[in-house]
Amino acid sequence: MSHDVDKFQEHKTEPLLIVISGPSGVGKDTVVERMKTRSLPFHFVVTATTRPPRQEETHGVDYFFSSKDEFAEMIENGELLEYAFVYNDFKGIPQSQVRQALASGKDVVMRLDVQGAATIRELCPEAVLIFLTTESEEELVERLKARKSEKPDELKLRIATARKELERAGEFDYVVMNRDDRLDETVDAIEAIIHAEHHRVVQRKVTL
Repeated sequence: MSHDVDKFQEHKTEPLLIVISGPSGVGKDTVVERMKTRSLPFHFVVTATTRPPRQEETHGVDYFFSSKDEFAEMIENGELLEYAFVYNDFKGIPQSQVRQALASGKDVVMRLDVQGAATIRELCPEAVLIFLTTESEEELVERLKARKSEKPDELKLRIATARKELERAGEFDYVVMNRDDRLDETVDAIEAIIHAEHHRVVQRKVTL
């Protein structure tokens, strides 16, 4: 009996690879930013993108903003863990950043669109995939319209894509409702998921 207890006490937690995903307009960026303000012990992956920065965004903090030529070089050099062409621009995850963080023992958090999350699941079946959603499809559409950051034709494409992405929640491990004006509840739920994952008897072992 004591031998079994000793084995249990030696049980160590493994660093997790956590993907925060969901349709456009659901609030992925906002959720991740709130997680950062809590000084949680995570490494937040900075995504590379070819789209121009929005007024409030900072290079190297919100995204790595690059030209399409620079992005093509990263693809050719095998520097990206995954990449995709989304809404007329490329987005990708620098793999060295993820590997270094995992090697240091830190949990790694990345925000990805639904397509990117599917790619990570193929590369790393042990990743924890969390799908953010809204209370209704209509609410999601209203959020996209309220942003006023796209031209009418671009907005129409985003709405159509977001509706399809809502149907893919079943591909994820967890679903979290990101309700209006209840951002802290969303982050609390994500923290609870991560906490529970670290208490699994059989730990997820991330290999990349």
